[in-house]
Amino acid sequence: MEKQLTLEEIQDFKGKYPKQLWYLFFSEMWERFSFYGMRGMLVVFMVQQLMMKEDVANLQYGATQAFVYAFTFIGGLFADKILGYRKSLFWGGLLMIVGSIILALDPARFFFFGISFTIVGTGFFKPNISTIVGKLYKEHDIRRDAGFSLFYAGVNLGALIGGYLCIAVANGRMLSTVIPEALRWNFAFGFAAIVMIISLLTFVRTQRSLGEIGVSPLAAWENGKRKKYEYITYIGSLLIVPLIMTMVSHTEYTDVFMYIIGPLSLLYLFYEMKNYSAVENKRLLAALVFILFSIFFWAFFEQSGGSLSLFADNNLHDSLLGVSVDPVGVNNSSNSLFVIAFAAVLGIVWLWLNKRGLEPNTIVKFGLGFLFLAGGFYVFYYTKFFADADGKTSLDVFTMGWLVITFGELCLSPIGMSVMTKLSPHKLQAVIMGMWFLASAYGQYFAGILGANIAQASENTTNLEKLNVYADGYKQLAIYALIAGLVMIAISPLVKKLMQGVK
Repeated sequence: MEKQLTLEEIQDFKGKYPKQLWYLFFSEMWERFSFYGMRGMLVVFMVQQLMMKEDVANLQYGATQAFVYAFTFIGGLFADKILGYRKSLFWGGLLMIVGSIILALDPARFFFFGISFTIVGTGFFKPNISTIVGKLYKEHDIRRDAGFSLFYAGVNLGALIGGYLCIAVANGRMLSTVIPEALRWNFAFGFAAIVMIISLLTFVRTQRSLGEIGVSPLAAWENGKRKKYEYITYIGSLLIVPLIMTMVSHTEYTDVFMYIIGPLSLLYLFYEMKNYSAVENKRLLAALVFILFSIFFWAFFEQSGGSLSLFADNNLHDSLLGVSVDPVGVNNSSNSLFVIAFAAVLGIVWLWLNKRGLEPNTIVKFGLGFLFLAGGFYVFYYTKFFADADGKTSLDVFTMGWLVITFGELCLSPIGMSVMTKLSPHKLQAVIMGMWFLASAYGQYFAGILGANIAQASENTTNLEKLNVYADGYKQLAIYALIAGLVMIAISPLVKKLMQGVK
């Protein structure tokens, strides 16, 4: 059996990336196939199969995704205090597999039951694998951003394949000669279960290479006492599934939850801050600025799984560069394709600029993210000028919008995860990472509300009128994103002071 590496040996790697990053890359890739494959089907499934109105489906989508990301905060908390990152990750993966299997068996009857398992499971899985990536690097290692960019490419490789394949199977655009029409949705959800099993096996087989990273924080306790706390966590996370099911299926309960979880997490952070120095607390305040702005970013960006999915389904031609494709699948996956194409390149560009003292600071990168986001939504608005009399418009132009937005995401998201690990004290890292994902929860929640408002405005209209309503809605979002980006760049000197030397 190979010798277990020490933390110092892991962090003293040569070259651009530690070998452990590749193992985590593949585990995360399959998990994201499962997650984005399922996410890309939700709104279309609710409208087509559960016969929901489009505005209701948008709100339901926002609720399910908000809970997914809200539970990353709770999952991070239990990983920090009881389970450790590895056991949390394994338990989360198991719950996601159970949820996907339930959906594969009978998606219409067990929709909210299956979704609730995947919500809790993702909460345990998602924040902790990102935190493990951060632990592979020493505190001031400038290769960290490049590492997170590569990891993010793994996320997107899974999202690319899952985001296209699952909905294309469900819509009968792939494997239609093999899968009976009545079972298309079952198979689509079934793919999510299979790849999640592959993800978990990948992690289990390679976790020894992580040394002591991610083991239980209660490792020094006697075995019986530690196991008791662990079992209470496992049982509690199962008992909460019916509660999640109730809250997700009734979006008014989601509203109440969102009003409570954010303020509570802030109070918890402020309570913990009394244990840290003035320098550490200033850095935590800087982290909160990034977290706040990211809410606005995701509220716009996450139209992708909601209103943009319905826009793709109703208003886009099925031809991309002359090839017949599923427009919803293209909406789900084109962003991921562009991330894969440009993430590593951008990581190398940041390193190249860093060596010459020209790299923009993290705050300016965030601001740039919003400017690209604004540009992409303006392209979505501009698709209205290519529409035919049936309200169908160019998938080629629409996909260009995703190309522009992708550069915004690359300026913000992988760097955002990286800066969370740099700004937070060691013992608060999983909590801060959880709050980063909690910001995504609020983004998803507001995305559902924004999407529902656009859908309501287009109710009982012709397809051409619907296209114009959606396009005009995207123009408004472009204006708001532009304002947010300019504000972020304007306050960058203040935030830089709060960061206390963290780059």
